[in-house]
Amino acid sequence: MTGPDPKADLQVYLQDARDVLLWKLDGLSEYDVRRPMTPTGTNLLGLVKHLAGAEALYFGAAFGRPFAGTPLWFTGDAEPNADLWARADETREDIVGLYRRACAHSDETIESLPLDALGRIPGARNETTLHRSLTHMTAETQRHAGHADIVRELLDGAVGQRPDGTNMAPGDAAAWAEHRDRVERAAKAAAGQGR
Repeated sequence: MTGPDPKADLQVYLQDARDVLLWKLDGLSEYDVRRPMTPTGTNLLGLVKHLAGAEALYFGAAFGRPFAGTPLWFTGDAEPNADLWARADETREDIVGLYRRACAHSDETIESLPLDALGRIPGARNETTLHRSLTHMTAETQRHAGHADIVRELLDGAVGQRPDGTNMAPGDAAAWAEHRDRVERAAKAAAGQGR
């Protein structure tokens, strides 16, 4: 038996976050995957588009393996936030396909290099390692998967990390409504607003 493989462990967590992000799109209308659900415009398809560019940057351009499928919105001449929403002419299939291809390209980089391989994020002053890029992208993808979880709950009430096991405490809609009311009452009481 061999010892643990840190690179494989990191890849498992990154892939888990990728999977969570994509399933949050399942079963939603074209409007709902694009619909801005926060004052800053956060939307599901925009999160996927953003992460396609991040994968291309951190595992492609940073290690001399440019990914031909997406512009680097972070370093190019794109308008601000161009990577955080989908234009009407960009299809869901195109953006999800782009993300899947960017992830596959990233996985090739991860598999072909050791964790201590050096790279440089375009525009950055310091070098980085594959280990640092892999850690960063796992955290970044998990963060945006969390955003997607909240956006999806706001859209249709669907919650949880996986479609086959929501990892949520048991309870029907009535139980969750009571829980929410209880949390609201506690917040008001703590703020001195009475019960």
